[in-house]
Amino acid sequence: MPPKITNSVAWQQAEILMQPAFIRVIDNIRKQLDESSWTGTYHDVLIWPPNTTDEIKALVTQLLQAMEAATPEEADEIRQTLARLPMPHPGYHLLLQRQQQQASIDLWELCYQVCFIKYNQELEAANIDTSLIDELGEVDWLRLDAKAKELVEEAFASLPES
Repeated sequence: MPPKITNSVAWQQAEILMQPAFIRVIDNIRKQLDESSWTGTYHDVLIWPPNTTDEIKALVTQLLQAMEAATPEEADEIRQTLARLPMPHPGYHLLLQRQQQQASIDLWELCYQVCFIKYNQELEAANIDTSLIDELGEVDWLRLDAKAKELVEEAFASLPES
């Protein structure tokens, strides 16, 4: 789940860091894949809140599809129903394969770990890692790259052994 950002300064800092973090994560993954026996493919996924049943997922999907052909009145009714239901958020995963083994890395989670201090999805709020922003308010690319590299290496190190 995306971290909750509690103030406008932190929000601006997150906006400054997220795209560069994503770029550095993807680049470091490419380097790891070049040296690894794993092959990887990127996939857009929907991430549902924990404990969402298959029936609720199917209902939400059906309602979202119905919204496309709905009249304005029907669309309002559908929106009211959807407001009471759990909604997925978009995710982006790297699916890894090696012989019969498979693994998955959530790329947004990895980016959140880069941008925030001790990021954990169970925490209510997260604090920006301000060491990644220099005194001029710009991205410190060397620090950002070093942190992204370290976290990507940890993700690959935690993959199942052959």
